[in-house]
Amino acid sequence: MKAIVYSEYGPPDVLKLTEVAKPVPRENEVLVKTRAVSINGSDWEALVGRPLYVRIGGLRRPGSPVLGSDVAGIVESVGSNVKEFQPGDEVFGDTPNYAGGFAEYVRLPESRLVRKPPGLTFEQASAIPQAGVIALQGMRHARPGGQVLINGAGGSAGSFAIQLARLQGADVTGVDNTEKLDFMRSLGAEHVIDYTREDFTRTGKQYDLILDVIAHRSVFAYKRALKPNGTYFFVGGSVGTLFPILFLGPWIRRISSRNIRLLAVQPNRKDLIAVTELCEQGTIVPVIDRVYSFTETAAAMRYVGERHAKGKVVITLDKENAS
Repeated sequence: MKAIVYSEYGPPDVLKLTEVAKPVPRENEVLVKTRAVSINGSDWEALVGRPLYVRIGGLRRPGSPVLGSDVAGIVESVGSNVKEFQPGDEVFGDTPNYAGGFAEYVRLPESRLVRKPPGLTFEQASAIPQAGVIALQGMRHARPGGQVLINGAGGSAGSFAIQLARLQGADVTGVDNTEKLDFMRSLGAEHVIDYTREDFTRTGKQYDLILDVIAHRSVFAYKRALKPNGTYFFVGGSVGTLFPILFLGPWIRRISSRNIRLLAVQPNRKDLIAVTELCEQGTIVPVIDRVYSFTETAAAMRYVGERHAKGKVVITLDKENAS
């Protein structure tokens, strides 16, 4: 089978279309013929090898040669202990270790898959797993009338988070770059901040909940932006921000009643199904900015890495699978 492979950290040019062995499902696994796979921020980080914590699986070179976690496709075969799925079923989900999805076939544990609703396309379904679950788990803390700020609101998880916060009745502020301001408004953000012109931690405004997918400021800056009893969630960002949050967050909580912590996202089918049902009902929308072909994966990654993407970017394998 064909896969997009890389053997060194670097720019999208290091990605190569290569022939690799087709995986064989183990007893509790499902082999999926990929129809679509979406790109997440975690894919870009694993490609370039930054922040440093993404190199845990391989300090000098990638631990997994194939990127991609959020896949949608058709069941090709199943292991002997798989009970829920059979060949021909339309499914989607996320891969363990956020890897392996940029390939014609992907092997996943049965527990990481759910059935694709007929009302969603493969592209829409592939856009949901990682970003949708992050947003759902973060926005569970949003309250009616509460002040919610989402840093990186114009991207994949942020686009879900704006909609979920509004669904909770919160007053939403979205932060992202200049070209995404109108996009954030279109999703329901009442207020928008252009981070290239303004630092949201220095405006004097405080929030009940902050979801930060691109954290790089001081832990004390985030404390300044929180109301008493407010919560700040680190989802992604620099090592220089992560470690102070891990070590100083509990101390700040004790002295100031402000909760600054890592959002330890737990992939689970219950949350994935919950987000998917909202998408199927049309209550929220998995926003897809661009769709690229499999052979255009490097270009798709470059578009995401340059922070142009509004919502999700999806790679389709329909043409490749039809040949």
